[in-house]
Amino acid sequence: MNEFNLDELNLLLSVFEKAGISTDQSAEGEMLQRLKAAQETRQELDSMDFDDCLGGACKL
Repeated sequence: MNEFNLDELNLLLSVFEKAGISTDQSAEGEMLQRLKAAQETRQELDSMDFDDCLGGACKL
C-alpha cells in the first residue's frame, strides 16, 4: 500500500475537520486518530536531516 505524503495527510485531516468528526470511539473517530498519528510520524520524518546520519552519527 502506498503511504500518504504530508500534504495528503494534512488534506485528509482538513476534510475530517470540516465534516466535524471527533476522535471518539466511532469508526470515523478511530480513523481520525490513525491519520493524526500518521501525520505526526510523517512530520518527524520529513524534518529529519539524513545528512547528519552519514558515518553512523545516528541510528534509524
